[in-house]
Amino acid sequence: MADVVDLQHKRKPAPEPLWREELGRTLRAAREDRGDRLVDIAERAGVSPQYLSEVERGRKEPSSEMIAAITGALGIELPDLLITIAGDVRSAAPIAPPAGPVLMAA
Repeated sequence: MADVVDLQHKRKPAPEPLWREELGRTLRAAREDRGDRLVDIAERAGVSPQYLSEVERGRKEPSSEMIAAITGALGIELPDLLITIAGDVRSAAPIAPPAGPVLMAA
């Protein structure tokens, strides 16, 4: 009988998504769903369009005050934003391989 080789350990798990990247994707999706331009939301939030663009691309880690200003300009409630991001992070999280030996039938 042949030995069973566990190939799971050779695969690198997908990296967990970064908070700032998920935040940026969620904010951009909300802005695009509303049909707003980046410059309009940036002006209402009191930030530069360049800064908002970097937040949306996951390049900047905004402070809580900046997040509040941007979500306010988008008309989004902070709890709704957090729930959306948490769901996205949870669905993107890698599934842990089964622990222990794996039986394979031929």
